[in-house]
Amino acid sequence: MANFTRRKFLQVTGGAVAVSSLGFPAIVGAASKKVVVVGGGVGGATAAKYIRMADSSIDVTLIEPNTEYYTCFMSNEVLSGHRTMDSIKVTYEGLKGHGINVVHDTVTDIDAAGKKVMTAGGQTFAYDRCIVAPGISFANNIEGYDEAAMTSMPHAWKAGEQTVILRKQLEAMDDGGVVAIAAPPNPFRCPPGPYERACQIAMYLRAKKPKSKLIILDAKDKFSKQGLFMQAFERHHAGIVEWVSSEKGGKVTRVDAATNTLYVGDTAHKVAVANVIPAQTAGAIAIKAGLTDDKGWCPIDGRTFESTIHKNVHVIGDASVANPLPKSGYAANSEGKVAAAAVVDLLNGREPGDPALVNTCYSVVGPHDAISVAKVYDLKDGKLNAVEGSGGLTSADSSPEMRAREEEYAYSWFANIKKDSWG
Repeated sequence: MANFTRRKFLQVTGGAVAVSSLGFPAIVGAASKKVVVVGGGVGGATAAKYIRMADSSIDVTLIEPNTEYYTCFMSNEVLSGHRTMDSIKVTYEGLKGHGINVVHDTVTDIDAAGKKVMTAGGQTFAYDRCIVAPGISFANNIEGYDEAAMTSMPHAWKAGEQTVILRKQLEAMDDGGVVAIAAPPNPFRCPPGPYERACQIAMYLRAKKPKSKLIILDAKDKFSKQGLFMQAFERHHAGIVEWVSSEKGGKVTRVDAATNTLYVGDTAHKVAVANVIPAQTAGAIAIKAGLTDDKGWCPIDGRTFESTIHKNVHVIGDASVANPLPKSGYAANSEGKVAAAAVVDLLNGREPGDPALVNTCYSVVGPHDAISVAKVYDLKDGKLNAVEGSGGLTSADSSPEMRAREEEYAYSWFANIKKDSWG
């Protein structure tokens, strides 16, 4: 991997082709083995599709409450007005075309001992293997930030209705108003996300409300791609965006939703629009099913993504403890393929092979200016490992032409990962 340059990496991953151990031919036979996939986000959808592609004898049921899914990746562009909600929407018709039984219901419990999944609609689904892709839920780390507060101080960290609320608030605020983003502590979904969001909102403010400002109140002292984002704040958004680290008084501990006020200790920040992103844990069903550790995340075997707590249950995506992979959409896509390969092997009496995974994360930070980070991961001494010399980070002195090309890569990646996961 030493000669696997960043340019070559981007050429490979521009088409959303994640590396996995799905290298065996498709198997055709009578349905006798059952897999239930809980959650139809990028990880769950990918796993369901790739199981069926590899072995059509496996009966796959995917359970997801929503008939439409909105991708978190690229949702920040809805806030800037550069993208519509319809452009980040996917349906499950493509998965049905692969012979997947898509059930729109809410999973209420998983009986790991009995190998059963139960739903709010009163249905019970037996399985031989279960793949759980529950996404995230929010931790109660900010006083006053409850479900009611989420309506007036939206997190927009689960794309959909929340994204629309935040966009409407930006449109409705007066020119000269202050927007605050309360960035969460680690670990959380999409580490570059709050700072990409700041750039996207700043583009909207500069175009439509040039007297307005944006302040990032951060629970951390450093963040993903920090040097490149700070460069973007200065290059494109000087005078609009201000980042305040935890050490400098950025950690929000309390909110008053009635007055749109965020508190850092005793210091109050009354703002026009408050985007509060709380701390995160694994999705609620993972907690209910006893798949989480004392930190609220799901420990897994890096080879198969099988839970180390409950046998025959695999956990993928943001909820899993898959360090050093980040909690990102592309990582979830890659994990879905690895879990699919492992499940097909295990159900056919084969030993799963060593996995290889990919992550790429793009952020559009200004007009025709995008940055990215990319990495390949493998298994070393039984643990997931970042392959030295693979991938890379956008250079701080990259040319405008290269930055514009990165933007094109980002949009190509987005179109392809939607098709790869749900098509």
